[in-house]
Amino acid sequence: MNIGIPKEWNDPRVALTPPTIKKIKELGVEVLVEKDAGIASSFSDADFAEVAKVVDRKDVLAAEVIISINPLPVADMKNLAPDTLVISQFKPFFDDTIITQLKNMKLRAFSLDMIPRTTLAQSMDVLSSMASVAGYKAVLVAANHLPRYFPMMITAAGSIRPAKVLILGAGVAGLQAIATARRLGAQVEASDTRLAAKEEVESLGAKFVMVEGAADDSGAGGYAVQQSEDFLRRQREEVQNRAAKADVIITTAQVRGRKAPILLPKDTLDKMQPGSVVVDLAASTGGNCEMTKDREIVKYNGITIVGDSDLAATMPQDASTLFANNLVNFLKLFIKEGQLSLNMEDEIIKGAYITGE
Repeated sequence: MNIGIPKEWNDPRVALTPPTIKKIKELGVEVLVEKDAGIASSFSDADFAEVAKVVDRKDVLAAEVIISINPLPVADMKNLAPDTLVISQFKPFFDDTIITQLKNMKLRAFSLDMIPRTTLAQSMDVLSSMASVAGYKAVLVAANHLPRYFPMMITAAGSIRPAKVLILGAGVAGLQAIATARRLGAQVEASDTRLAAKEEVESLGAKFVMVEGAADDSGAGGYAVQQSEDFLRRQREEVQNRAAKADVIITTAQVRGRKAPILLPKDTLDKMQPGSVVVDLAASTGGNCEMTKDREIVKYNGITIVGDSDLAATMPQDASTLFANNLVNFLKLFIKEGQLSLNMEDEIIKGAYITGE
């Protein structure tokens, strides 16, 4: 059996890296990598040639299993042989027509974003690993736009107070953002609908902002859940009080399959100080900030608003490495001695296999 790794058409990352391909080959498969697939993530064709076959795109797309970070263009998928297994992030919660399209093209598909977010599947969770990268980079982006220091500085020319950072959403991205902002010397507060996040936030040295009465999200797999209008109103009021004093706000709250909740409406932005920065990691699903535009930097009343849900792709080498490690652990579930062995009784396989009956 062979596995094809195409060059991403809209992303600098690559789905498998040379070190991880070594592990894949131990499963008894051959790996075909498209020429220049890893160039943007600092993996050369020579690196890949030591562990895989570096070939043209046509040969990659003829493989029995094709793995990509983002779905192949429709034109490519239409040319795949029937019964080809495609593995990518199809996001069926946001586009439920994709499953029908795949079935009509007679393709089998695993959607990596549908892997259950459980302890058992933690080592395969690409959403969490990419969120960790995004949370780290969000702080660096904010620091780059902020017209002042993050840490307290005491110099002969005077003292500078530390920046105040507010993190909205203490999931994987939020926790990494907290840790990074703290390392840079900022004073950090964080808010989350989950009371269970309080201990994690405080363990990283941040202050937890409590808002009572949140709906339980213990079964939401790391996403936020839809909250009552009363809770959202009180949350906005509390956020507004904190935001007026914040230099940086990083938002991470997304509701699976729905538009992201607005946590920073215009009236909250109007109370923020000029020079403040908002980095909105929920931009692709509408944004937590009312003025967010996806993949754009917006200026509003002296505030810089960065809308980007794909910050992991701006650190392509390490992001590719983490993504590839997740893939290795996932592939080990159903590739045995060079053959596919799809056990649909396995909750991870069943959850991610979106073209099943």
